[in-house]
Amino acid sequence: MARRRKFLQSLAGLPAALLAGGAHTLPDGTVSESQAKLTRESFGDLRTYYEGSTDQVKSMTAGSLRLKPGMSPHPPHTHPEEEFMVITEGTGEIVVEGKTTRVGPGAMMYCAANKRHGIKNTGAVPLLFFFYKWKA
Repeated sequence: MARRRKFLQSLAGLPAALLAGGAHTLPDGTVSESQAKLTRESFGDLRTYYEGSTDQVKSMTAGSLRLKPGMSPHPPHTHPEEEFMVITEGTGEIVVEGKTTRVGPGAMMYCAANKRHGIKNTGAVPLLFFFYKWKA
């Protein structure tokens, strides 16, 4: 009985999607900036609007980063998700697989899974971008 109780307690911490066999977890609807999860980092304000699985993909993250002048959130890196970035304010540089591109409002980056990429704010004001990462 104690083993069964311990097992059931361990399930309580699992996301509902895992317990339901992978049903989608992201809620339909709209999330405002003030409702997004805010994390204040040394390099800027990170907001996560959506994070979880959907009917179509295993994992999806949609968020924004208001990057401080002269800062980068981390050195160029890789990850198993594909990613789009959309610049809405400020100026900077995006590097994808060793190629650096100057970017400003309206620029969009796509990076396939496991490709090295990064971003740096090269301007005098915050650079705001939105990102969308997913793994099918």
